[in-house]
Amino acid sequence: MRGASSHQVIWMHADLALINGNFITMNPSRPQAQAVAIKNQKIIKAGNNSEIKSLIKGDTEVIDLKGRTVLPGFIDTHIHMAGFGKTLAQINLRGVQSITELQKNLEKRVEKTEEERWILGRGWDQDRLKEKQYPTRWDLDKASPNNPVLFTRVCGHLSVANSKALEKASITKETISPPGGRIDKDSKTGEPTGILRENARDLVHSIIPKPSKHQLMKACGLACQKAVEAGLTSVHWIIHSSDEIQVIQNLRAKGKLLLRVYMLIPIDLLDHLIHVSLFTGFGDHTVRIGGVKLFADGSLGARTAALNRAYSDDPSTRGMMIHNEKKMQELVTKAHGGGLQLAVHAIGDRALDIVLTTVEKALQKRPRKDFRHRIEHASVLNKALITRMRRLGIMASVQPHFIISDFWVADRLGPRRARWTYPFKSLIQEGIRVAGGSDCPVEPVSPLLGIWAAVSRRMFPEENITVDEALRLYTIDAAAASFEEEIKGSIEIDKLADLVVLSHDPRVVPTDGVKEISVEMTFVGGNMVYASGEAEIKAGP
Repeated sequence: MRGASSHQVIWMHADLALINGNFITMNPSRPQAQAVAIKNQKIIKAGNNSEIKSLIKGDTEVIDLKGRTVLPGFIDTHIHMAGFGKTLAQINLRGVQSITELQKNLEKRVEKTEEERWILGRGWDQDRLKEKQYPTRWDLDKASPNNPVLFTRVCGHLSVANSKALEKASITKETISPPGGRIDKDSKTGEPTGILRENARDLVHSIIPKPSKHQLMKACGLACQKAVEAGLTSVHWIIHSSDEIQVIQNLRAKGKLLLRVYMLIPIDLLDHLIHVSLFTGFGDHTVRIGGVKLFADGSLGARTAALNRAYSDDPSTRGMMIHNEKKMQELVTKAHGGGLQLAVHAIGDRALDIVLTTVEKALQKRPRKDFRHRIEHASVLNKALITRMRRLGIMASVQPHFIISDFWVADRLGPRRARWTYPFKSLIQEGIRVAGGSDCPVEPVSPLLGIWAAVSRRMFPEENITVDEALRLYTIDAAAASFEEEIKGSIEIDKLADLVVLSHDPRVVPTDGVKEISVEMTFVGGNMVYASGEAEIKAGP
């Protein structure tokens, strides 16, 4: 119906009409609307109440929004849905302020757990601990000598295991660190401290009993529910195993998927994707194959992000690359040559430099148009790297809430590099398309918290963006990150009726008030998948 004249749609009547609203359409040709008509999961009209009234017949469902604000449904371009669902059953260590508090949390779980069963937790940050140091195996042993324990740092790139877990994984002082990872050892005794960085974590993860398919489906279903409660209508689901693909299909078949999924497939499935000739966009509007997720480096919090110069608060390290440059070139060239979109995790400036060089070489070998390769995170930048990203046509997939969590960034990097960390304004001004996500469970799932973080940074406020720019991160520009800006991301005729209803207009509340806005309703294809207890839903006249 896009571009259809009014007489072509007037004969239609709507399945659903939303009236008396404050619609922020993200459509520059008509940025505001008062009402919307929906039929067959798509928007057939956006305008004022009187314009929509002609499309309302006896069987049209009508919802009076009573002035509430409506936006295109939020899109999260970087989220670990299975991990999110799993962590909801683990010990939540976010905000723990001391090793003693961490131990008390563990003791409580031990009391309710059979001996020898694994105990998992996530969310601690050594920079928030009173001791300002990593917890060790011996700290965990005091609270749990008989249950194997693995506690993952908030970033997901570093974990601490207790002695029982190390024993089960056969990690001793003689164990050599795996490629792309490191087993921390005591400088005097050579004994493992329990700290496992990057790929070293897999030595323990690989022996933890995997959840059953039923358990995984339950976790992912719960994550979907939490996502729509946050106003999300689409997610770029970072896949960690082929089991997750089957779970997504099963959730859809049972009507429990709730939102749209763009799958980012792990690099170890690359050969399979190319072999079966799948490509970016394979699928439909509900579930689609997206691109290939590839790790270049680690995280700033764990000091494993690859930097050109040493960390300011630890001159002994520049972080680490997960793959050497030769392997990175091989993987990037293979994915690019196979017609797939690349989504490369690169946080440090050294990692960014290497990734951009590999993309340049891949493009020289096989030119492509509109490939929309993405840098996931793109955290530590500089003017030269930003210029190269623009020249190559690379998108930035960013997670604004890192600004809040990484309060220590100036100490970690020094003020000069910190100035160019998460430089959203500079990226947008350079003409780079920027899409927003959460990296949940690393950060909270709420897009509104991400929008608040992007517009209210206290350190280096020159990189603050406007509310309108922040809304684009999670709507029209997020849709572009999956080649879908023609079907979603704005409220206009013939686009999918994916909508989020908010308690307040984020453009008019005080900056810090953005984080207090609540999601009251979420619609996917015109179907209400969430309504808050506070949302009074009544039919209009």
